[in-house]
Amino acid sequence: MTRTITVGIDGSPESHAAAEWAAREAELRDLPVRLLHVWEPAPAVLAQEPILGSKTHQNWVEHIPRKVAEGLRLRHPGVLVTSDQRSGPSADTLVSDADAAELLVLGSRAVSGLGGFLVGSVGQSVIARSETPVVLVRAGAQAADEHVMDPVGIPSAVTAFRPVVVGLDADSADDGVLAFAFEEAQRRGTAVHVVSAWRPPPSSTYPLAADAVLGQGVARRKAADLTRLLLPWRQKYPDVEVIEASRPGSPARHLVDVSHGASLLVVGRRVRHNPFGVHVGAVAHAALHHVGAPVAVVAHP
Repeated sequence: MTRTITVGIDGSPESHAAAEWAAREAELRDLPVRLLHVWEPAPAVLAQEPILGSKTHQNWVEHIPRKVAEGLRLRHPGVLVTSDQRSGPSADTLVSDADAAELLVLGSRAVSGLGGFLVGSVGQSVIARSETPVVLVRAGAQAADEHVMDPVGIPSAVTAFRPVVVGLDADSADDGVLAFAFEEAQRRGTAVHVVSAWRPPPSSTYPLAADAVLGQGVARRKAADLTRLLLPWRQKYPDVEVIEASRPGSPARHLVDVSHGASLLVVGRRVRHNPFGVHVGAVAHAALHHVGAPVAVVAHP
């Protein structure tokens, strides 16, 4: 069966942005796009109402994927676009359908006045449970946002892509996360910016000069570890420029800062089977709520 880029749509501006991003990604990957609209049947009390009944509700929701598909076909004529519907709990259905997809793409919206982004309960549940990579796209995202400025200082969809940024724990790096980032950079003809943050050693009772020497030694060792870790990837992807950043401090903070200039941010999520709730990890959580670029969350053991 042909794998697809599946997009969860609901008619909102953020899901429209997700569909557009998916179509652009499909052009890079030469894959079809599948629009998936999940709806929950109207409650029994509404099913008796002539205006709000289940038949009217179903007719309305069928209109959503059809209109989005028509728009994508017009703007991306080289991409095969199909649409589908499912009935049932949204998160469960999206996670189940993602098993047959290459990527699952969802949308999120800005939180007014708070300088962040809202990842709804469905999106958080899907990201925390899906073992297929999930990409979150912001409402209002444009193709030009992923590209560098043109000579007059305006983003343009015909200029080079901005780098792909990937967050990495050099002490427990996962090949799947790195492979995803390098493949995305290669498709875009851009660089991979690898950000690896580490906690500095606690202050000791030694004099400040000794602490400074200790810190410099740790920094050099961490930087060397990162370079050594990335050497096989440089050899495997010789056409991809690699930018290394090994920094002391908060991994989440450094990643958010660097990602302001990214076309895509890639973060890992460790697979956990936790019966007490859904969790994506502190770094992925910060990225999802504070990074404006599309964020790809890649599950790994």
